[in-house]
This record gives sequence, structure tokens and C-alpha cells, in this order.
Amino acid sequence: MKIVVLDGYTENPGDLSWEGFEKIGELTVYDRTPAGDEDETIRRIAGAEIVITNKTQITRRVIESSASIKYIGILATGYNNVDGKAARERGIPFTNIPTYGTDAVGQFAIAMLLEICHRIGHHDRAVKEGRWESCPDFCFWDYPLIELAGKTLGIIGLGRIGKATARIAGALGMKVLAYDIAHSEEGGKLAKYVTQDELYAGSDVVSLHCPLFPETQGVINKESIAKMKDGVIIINTARGPLIVEQDLADALNSGKVYAAGVDVVSVEPIRGENPLLKAKNCYITPHIAWAAKESRRRLMNIAVDNLKAFLDGKPVNVVN
Repeated sequence: MKIVVLDGYTENPGDLSWEGFEKIGELTVYDRTPAGDEDETIRRIAGAEIVITNKTQITRRVIESSASIKYIGILATGYNNVDGKAARERGIPFTNIPTYGTDAVGQFAIAMLLEICHRIGHHDRAVKEGRWESCPDFCFWDYPLIELAGKTLGIIGLGRIGKATARIAGALGMKVLAYDIAHSEEGGKLAKYVTQDELYAGSDVVSLHCPLFPETQGVINKESIAKMKDGVIIINTARGPLIVEQDLADALNSGKVYAAGVDVVSVEPIRGENPLLKAKNCYITPHIAWAAKESRRRLMNIAVDNLKAFLDGKPVNVVN
């Protein structure tokens, strides 16, 4: 059995093992496959029964040109890079990894918030530049230092990651509000369910943990920001298009939003014209909330288990 991984580097830059797949079949791993190059993708998966992809597009043309494909495995939760209709027409199941980075992403969201509250990186650089040594006082700070205890975190999307974030926030002494179309007993113990408008009005911090659907695209925009407290903090570790980026940039520059931390943007990798790059008090990281080694190891193990389940005739995590 021939197995091809089209873009393995992000999942495994060398600190993990592909051994699980190697035990199943003849494995070829490409670090990257040129984006949008259907011809190269078709060439690389020629004769392969199993195709593993992270972000490489598996289009209708790729599927229709690759008669040997029996299974497509996605090394991620999102699966919009695979033409699901074309795969279904060919009877090709494709699977995703629905839960692997829950704790890592929740931790990262709070880490972003803590950096905004304390500016640890900035003050570390200031000390190393000699400013503390030459300071006439025993300490100094360049930004307001914010205590989170007693403040309110509003979570949009109280799924697995939203709940993980709520637990950490609760441990910090924060009150937690949540908006989600589905309510659960577990969620109710971690947060108070409210309407979107109640969340906007009552939150000192708004953190996004919802999927990207047509109804959630642009959920953070000038209208929703206007309903928030002056000086609100916004965190996004979910999907970039949840935010209308120009509206957020405008709110940051005006001071309506005190600060934002975003690990995701509308077009990735980020483009130079993205308005958040020049916005005040905006922290941007390169889509790494999920990427702790422990999280990637879980992802790898689940991807192997997905393939084994398919080969055993009992497929799991099938999304088409």
C-alpha cells in the first residue's frame, strides 16, 4: 500500500516520527507541495491509495485524475481544502482530527491575554537594554499592568477549547460569560450562558473559540465592537475570518479596543497589506496555538488511528 504525505513539515519538522504510517505501508513524505499546483499534486500522489494532507488542496481535478485514491486523511481539524463533493462521488472517505489541541489552544489564548496584561516581552527587552540599571527608582513600567481577577471574560463558542479556556480563566479569578447556540451542563458550570449582546456589553475580554460558518464570519465587526466596553481586549485563536480586520484595526487605533491578540488572520500566511500589522496594541502570532509538541504528537497518533480504523472497515472521524 502506497501512502503519500503532501505537506508534512508543519506537523512534523523533525521532532516526531512517521513510524505509525511506515508500519502500515510504503510511505513518502513531502515537506511541502507547491500551493495551487494541481499538476504537481497529481504527480506526487500517482499510484497512491492513501493521501495525507494538511493544507495542500485536494481539488476535484486532483481527485478525478488520481484513480488509485481510496482514502484521504487530513492532518488538521479544518477540511475545506478537500473537495468533499468530488470525494463523495468517488466513494473516497476523508477524515479529520477533531480533538487534539484543546489544552494547547486554551493555554495559548490565556498566554496572549497575559502578555497584553503585563507586556513581559517588552519589559524584558527594556531591562536588557539597560533601562532598569539606569532607572532612578527600584522599578518601572511602560504600560498599564492589568490584574485579571474579578474581570469578565466573554467566550464566543463554548466547545472543547472554549471550556478549556474558561477553566483557566476561572482559576485566575475571572468571571466567565459564554455565547453558544448549544448549551451543556458542563458549560453551565464553567460559564454563564448569555446572549451575544449581553456578552459584548458585559465583557472586559472577548475570546473567540467558535467554528467558521457563514453565520459566524465577521462576528467581530464595527457594529459588534460598538456594543462592547471601551477598552475591551479581543483574543482570536479560532479562525481569521471571524473578524473584519479593518474594523478591528480602526477600533484599536481609536482606543475603543485596548488591545488584541490574534493567532489567525483572514489570509494565511499574512499579507503585507493586512491592516492589523500597523494597528496599535495588536499582537499577531503565526497560527501556532495548536503547535505544542504534545499536541502535534496527539494529532499524529489520531491520524494513524484514523487510517487503521478505515483499513479495518470501521472508519472514524469521517467528514464526508
